[in-house]
Amino acid sequence: MITFNELKLAKELMKFPSITPVDAGTMNFLARKLKSIGFKCKILEFKSKNSKPVKNLYAKLGRSRPNFCYAGHTDVVPPGKINDWSVNPFKPAVKNNKLIGRGANDMKASIACFIAAVSKFRSKKFKGSISLLITGDEEGIAINGTKRVVKYLRGKKEKINFCLVGEPTNQNKLGEMIKIGRRGSITGRLTIIGTQGHVAYPHRANNPSNAIIKILKKIKEMKLDRGTKNFQPSNLEITKINIDNNADNVIPALASAVFNIRFNDKHSSGSLKRKLNNIFKSTAKKTKCKFKIHYEVSGEAFLTKPNKTTYMIQNTIKKITRIKPKLSTTGGTSDARFIRKIAPCLEFGLVGKTMHKIDESVPLSDLKKLTNIYLNILENYFRL
Repeated sequence: MITFNELKLAKELMKFPSITPVDAGTMNFLARKLKSIGFKCKILEFKSKNSKPVKNLYAKLGRSRPNFCYAGHTDVVPPGKINDWSVNPFKPAVKNNKLIGRGANDMKASIACFIAAVSKFRSKKFKGSISLLITGDEEGIAINGTKRVVKYLRGKKEKINFCLVGEPTNQNKLGEMIKIGRRGSITGRLTIIGTQGHVAYPHRANNPSNAIIKILKKIKEMKLDRGTKNFQPSNLEITKINIDNNADNVIPALASAVFNIRFNDKHSSGSLKRKLNNIFKSTAKKTKCKFKIHYEVSGEAFLTKPNKTTYMIQNTIKKITRIKPKLSTTGGTSDARFIRKIAPCLEFGLVGKTMHKIDESVPLSDLKKLTNIYLNILENYFRL
């Protein structure tokens, strides 16, 4: 009977320089490991116009229901200056009882913990199936990753009854937090079109900077909400302002800005677009300018209403860590925004304090605890 050690498996995974969207061999490696313990594996490669192809993996053990799915990603962010690391980020090493390397907590080690847990659990008879949905496009634009796999699974009428996403959800200690939802995210790229002219003759021009200043002030002061029972208040942040003008005595023709809104379930991307467009139209009309706006919606706000599985997972974590995890919706977006369309899901993984940083690391004790948590979750889930 083959069983995997989470530390050894995490090290092996972290050696692959799988910087989004490069696979670097991770999916084939995982498929071989999972096949050796009885999983049927399907590597799914998707590509689209103006984006590089992405490899994904859907693996399944068993055929019957319920189907408990674990979701994660093997892609990582760039390491930065390698000389700033205490170890080579793609040659992971243990120092001071911590595993150091890129992907240590976000989130190759979490994948290793789940596979180690499954390798121990599969020796027991259970009614149902276990699956893994692993993508290589979570840290990037997420076009050809989980979003496309979900579409594929829908087409195959594949049913997932519950999904656990292994993102690093804890801030300081393992067991602090479970994510049961996420705020939505919408980015707006605004361009104001005026009329170029000489600064000494402003009456012959129309300065778009006047309009964009007024617009940005209005949208920043816009009262969105005060938050809800499950969500923090929505917030709008202006991230870029640009006037591409090389001359000091020329009124520019164009002014542009980029903003992002993280919004709770009091709004939808559609309702926010309508609110914003009304401001753009009225201000552009008053200033006699024209405007162009392009929106990018990376996800809508969602909440997985806690059910018996949620509370079972919460209690399992508490039993092992002696901390009762808070049910939260804080943070940015994750691939749960795609999965929730086909299955109830929550997120629980390692501590994210060092994710995306130099010397990203995870305590060895947390690896053992997380493997034990995942193993106990499987045992309790298939008793439900």
